[in-house]
Amino acid sequence: MDGDNTALDSSRVPKIDSGNSQSLFRHRDFMKLWTGETISQFGSMIGGVSISFLAVIGLHATPAQMGALTVWRTVPALVFSPFAGVWVDRLRRRPLMMAADIANLVLLGSIPLAAALGRLRIEHVYMVVFMTALADILFGVSYHAYLPTLVGRERIARANSILTATEAAAETGAFGIAGWMVQWFTAPIAILIDAISYLFSILFLSLIDQKEELSPPRHDSRVRHEIRDGAHAIVRDRRLLAIACVSTVVAIEQGIFGTVYTLFFINDLGFKPGPLGLIYATGGAASFFGAAISVRVGERLGPGHAMSFGLLGWGAGYALVSFAHGAGAVSIGLLVAQQVIGDFWGTIYSVTYLTLVQQIAPQDKLGRVLASIRFLGLSARLVGAGIAALLGTVVGLRYLIAFGAMLVIAAGALIFFARIEPD
Repeated sequence: MDGDNTALDSSRVPKIDSGNSQSLFRHRDFMKLWTGETISQFGSMIGGVSISFLAVIGLHATPAQMGALTVWRTVPALVFSPFAGVWVDRLRRRPLMMAADIANLVLLGSIPLAAALGRLRIEHVYMVVFMTALADILFGVSYHAYLPTLVGRERIARANSILTATEAAAETGAFGIAGWMVQWFTAPIAILIDAISYLFSILFLSLIDQKEELSPPRHDSRVRHEIRDGAHAIVRDRRLLAIACVSTVVAIEQGIFGTVYTLFFINDLGFKPGPLGLIYATGGAASFFGAAISVRVGERLGPGHAMSFGLLGWGAGYALVSFAHGAGAVSIGLLVAQQVIGDFWGTIYSVTYLTLVQQIAPQDKLGRVLASIRFLGLSARLVGAGIAALLGTVVGLRYLIAFGAMLVIAAGALIFFARIEPD
């Protein structure tokens, strides 16, 4: 953006255009992308939960090992994300997405194979999350940069809403199934389902007909300069800078919660995987409704206030978890309330945040802008995981969760006072 953008000029903030949902459902190539991602997301939800269950239940991971698992998932993506942004802005994005899917298929498939041979160790899981993190960052940056070129920027808010709502619906079913699948058939079998789901993503991506143009060649094609240009695009536009700062604060909480939540729910509270999966599923239903109304909320409140209220609700939901004791009815109610309140408002924040970035950032730098924001978020998530690993056995998991909730609430206040929405 222009270097003279010295204030968060609300008149230049693009409205979250609702677009025409029916036109997207008649968009054949969007529907192919949507179908493949629906199946893949369903598998990924099962696989993501199952890896945590595998570590805690099958491999008896300690808080330090769970922190290490988060580190192995985060560090490679952290290092690789700036380079992924350069590739995404240089190359066609759909083939990059397909390559990432193939890598995930092979890597995740190695876990049930090792388990069947009796050779599965925590080090193998570290390796898999390390390599899949590389594939996921390439896919994620490519996917979010590819979507505006597929549907057009004027319909990107509606596309994000549809895809997020579908992801939430997949979460509802997948989380409900994942816990029981782990309890009845073991975690490696559930992870195998995740691996197979990538076949469908590869298939439907290959069927997209719309041709994707390469970005015009740049005069200075040195990687470090291209990475710097992506970062400068954020710094020069204070709206993007405010979004990047807030997402970084939120990522610290995600690193904390992602490290301790399975340990807290299973070891401290005493929940079994099956009932816990059903509790997670309620969050998917809440996310679905949040995604369905996210465009309307953004139009009614303005994007900045929609993000702010989303974060305040998300943080309040996390705070409820810290009051749970045991696996009785009160704890079940608190955990369900966290899923319903937190996931509903968190989804409104997420859809609005992503849409703003896709609409504000220059198209020829979108991959690098997305990658730079991910880099900041991954760095912060690593900090959060380190805090959890170091302090989990000292201050207690409950207090770490409460601290993370306060961070999200603080981020909501920050974006509220940044005033990026129109008057």
